[in-house]
Formats: sequence, C-alpha cells, structure tokens
Amino acid sequence: MNSNQAETKERFVHSVFESIAPKYDIMNDILSFRRHKAWRKFTMNKMNMQHGDSAIDLCCGTCDWTISMAQASQGPITGLDFSDNMLEIGRAKIKEQGIESKITLIQGNAMSLPFEDNSFDYATIGFGLRNVPDLRQVLQEMKRVVKPGGMVVCLELSKPTWQPFKGIYYFYFKHLLPMLGRLIAKRYEQYKWLPDSLVQFPGRKELADIFRETGLAEVEAYALTGGIAALHIGKKE
Repeated sequence: MNSNQAETKERFVHSVFESIAPKYDIMNDILSFRRHKAWRKFTMNKMNMQHGDSAIDLCCGTCDWTISMAQASQGPITGLDFSDNMLEIGRAKIKEQGIESKITLIQGNAMSLPFEDNSFDYATIGFGLRNVPDLRQVLQEMKRVVKPGGMVVCLELSKPTWQPFKGIYYFYFKHLLPMLGRLIAKRYEQYKWLPDSLVQFPGRKELADIFRETGLAEVEAYALTGGIAALHIGKKE
C-alpha cells in the first residue's frame, strides 16, 4: 500500500467510525454472534494481568477492553483512538464505572504512538488491526512501547477454515451484515466495507508469522468460535 492509498484508507476508516459510534456496541454483538465478550474474557485469562500492571489499548473504541484491563490490574491504563465520537461513548462508560482515575483516554494515531520506548506492560488492540493503513507499522509501535518481557496482544476477526461453517459465515458477513447495518445503524456502505477489510487481512497463521517478523517472541495464536476470530500474543525480549 503506497502513502496515498494509506492516507485514503485512514480518512475513510475515520469517517466510518465517527458515523457508526452510537450503534457500535450493538453492531459488535451482531458481528460476533454475541461472542466478543467471551473472546475478551478468554484473552484476559491468557494475559494474566497482575496488580498495578499498565497497558496501552490501541483503537480502544468505546473502551470495553480498556475498562476490563483497568478493573483487572487497578493499574494505569491508556486508551487511544482516532475517533472522538467513539471516545466520547467510552468516557461515559468509564464515568459510569467510577474508574476515571485509572484510565487516560487520548485521541491519537496507532501508527505513531506519542509514548517513550518501554512504557507499558501490555499493548493491546481489539478489532482494530485490520482497519489501520499498515499493520506491521502498528505492531512495531506496540512492540516499541512495551517493556522488555511485556506482551503485544491482538484480538481480531479472522478467517474461518472449517467447512461448511466457512461458507455460511462468509455469506452472512458479505450479504446479511451490510443489510443489518442499514437497518440498525442506518449505515450500509460502512458495513459493506467491513467484509472487504477482512478479505485483505492475513489469516491466523499468516498474522502469527508477521508477529515473529516484527521481532516478537513466544508467539501464540488461538482460533476462537470456529476461526471467525483469533487471539495473537507475542512477547518483547
């Protein structure tokens, strides 16, 4: 992807998430067959956060994972997203939970993090890596800002490989999901774009290889719910 294509994608993705923010949580339920909370719980178990651990949550959206980490570690958690509309919804959730003192939200770019090297125990990205202009650049940035021994964690939609489930899922994702987007979020083009973003995204094994190419060690990859999502974890040496 050249710089012009990357800039075009970045602008388009920003406009998508600014516009769908109010219905984002409902559409997440639909997109994941209501499994995203179970996937996040599985991820948190694998992360095994300790009291006081810090984290940067990229593409934090409406902050569900950011909040989960703050509740688990009671440590300083930073959420970063480029959509202020998404962050506004996240701020309201954080206030409702009464944990404003534990979470800092920043409007920023996952491709260029405004933090020093070796700043966090964890760098996470949930359902955001397929939306960035250059996923390798984002993974490099995540690796840079975690401390040695820290974890880079990605929870993302993936490509199911088991038939007939694979065919059914792709039909749902390509044809039914955009119509549901139109009905519920009043957005068709934005949800038509989501299946296209997944087609371009690497599968579970390919993404694990990219983690290793980034220089991350002890890379683990887990297929979730028949492979429609995947968890990838790598450690910084």
